[in-house]
Amino acid sequence: MRYKLILASTLVYAAAMAADVTVMDEIVCKVNGDIITRSELERDRKLMESELRQQGMAAARLQDAIRSVAANGLRDRVDRLLLIQKGKELNLKVESDVNKQLADIQRRAAATNPGVADPEKFQEFVRQQLGQSYEDYKADLTNGILTQQVIREEVLRKIQFKREELEAYYNAHKEDFQRKERVFLREILVAAQANDAVSMAAAERKAKDLVARARKGEKFPEMAVANSDALSAQGGGALDPYVKGELAPEIESLVWDQPRGYVTDPLKRATGYLILKVDDHQKEGLAAFEEVQNEVQDKLFEPRRDPAVRAYLTKLRTEAFLEIKPGYEDSGAAPGKDTSWSDPAELKPETVTKEEVAARPRRKHLLGVVPLPGTATTKGGTSSSR
Repeated sequence: MRYKLILASTLVYAAAMAADVTVMDEIVCKVNGDIITRSELERDRKLMESELRQQGMAAARLQDAIRSVAANGLRDRVDRLLLIQKGKELNLKVESDVNKQLADIQRRAAATNPGVADPEKFQEFVRQQLGQSYEDYKADLTNGILTQQVIREEVLRKIQFKREELEAYYNAHKEDFQRKERVFLREILVAAQANDAVSMAAAERKAKDLVARARKGEKFPEMAVANSDALSAQGGGALDPYVKGELAPEIESLVWDQPRGYVTDPLKRATGYLILKVDDHQKEGLAAFEEVQNEVQDKLFEPRRDPAVRAYLTKLRTEAFLEIKPGYEDSGAAPGKDTSWSDPAELKPETVTKEEVAARPRRKHLLGVVPLPGTATTKGGTSSSR
């Protein structure tokens, strides 16, 4: 009976231990001091596939896009790690940008969910919306901003154009710069916290204060980033340009004939108050070079951007320690770079037999005969130190 109890206890313990066994993820790539696992690649693939399906692509095009994502999954992961590592090496500081972006996200969320203004409630909101911890979300956000800053500092700033290049492009493509009359606007939306008279009154007071500040010369884009509840806030409230007839009639009549810099009174909307600023008003005809200089630069910049970034990432690969497991391919591999996989578990220790040890010649070291460091001996026994 005692034997059966011991056996039963052993089986229960073994079952419990088996339940606690965690299957180790497979490492498929080593990038300097970091690793990439198979589950990370699979998670990236599923996320991208889900985003592609939401775009409503045709079936054939969707399958091509999914194949491309799968083929470039390891490349994208290696790119990200190399850029993050480079950002840390350069000691780039992004904490203030991260905190600013988190505060902006929290403020937007609080516009429709007032309880989210509490830090703990906001963290719970992130977990519910994204299915990941707040700490992981913040880390992802930090790494994203860090990679963008590395690309901006190390690559994009070095792409420069002379004025002669810009003017030559402008003169050769004047048909691209023929303009209809159009108006450029910026907006600030002050949303009411609730659908009641008290909340609307509070939104109106805030909107009137913002209008007064804007008319005194405070920078409208910065005010939009800090105060607007519209989706355009992150871009300083900038809206796409409008041609005649594209705006609502009551708004078009307010802004169309106004000079650059004009700021409207707060306009009541269903969810709060809207403020508009006339950023520019372009007349019909060929735009002057100075008017479109930034647009010309963008047209020259875009074809150079991606090749320059890819060349930089190839350079980082050349300088990095990289090992890739057989069966996986880095589609952005540096030509000639050895990325052969070495598994420490497969390395065999060097062994020596007793017979080999016995067969080695033995040297006798007698006291007084072993040479001292810094001295030399001759056949005659005379020391060079004498």
